[in-house]
Amino acid sequence: MTVLRRALAGLALTMSVIGPVHAASEFPFGSEMTLEARPQPGSKRIPTLEIGDNGQAQLDLWCKSGKGQFSVANDTVIFVPGAMSDSGCTPERAQLDDALINALSAAATWKRQGDFVSFIGTTTLRFRISTN
Repeated sequence: MTVLRRALAGLALTMSVIGPVHAASEFPFGSEMTLEARPQPGSKRIPTLEIGDNGQAQLDLWCKSGKGQFSVANDTVIFVPGAMSDSGCTPERAQLDDALINALSAAATWKRQGDFVSFIGTTTLRFRISTN
């Protein structure tokens, strides 16, 4: 009986160590995240993604807003943008938004490090997961 108790205690200890590591590497479905970037001159807005439990996404970029869909398998990610609305964007901000959408669409893999998620493709985009 003592051997069984020790084995169960060892298993519980192993799971308590492995569990948080596994959770930290999971894709942050059901989360909102903000691009690691400074606001554009004359604005306080920084692009955000809100990714639902099923991968549906709400994007609020430098100027444009819209929807998209994330599909994830292991470290592979596919982002498909949906319709975007333009709320009177300047050509410069519209171009920044288009570049950001293109970079998300070109991302092939993702990586999570703590509260940060990187989408990696031709460009790496790093987002901070909101924890509040």
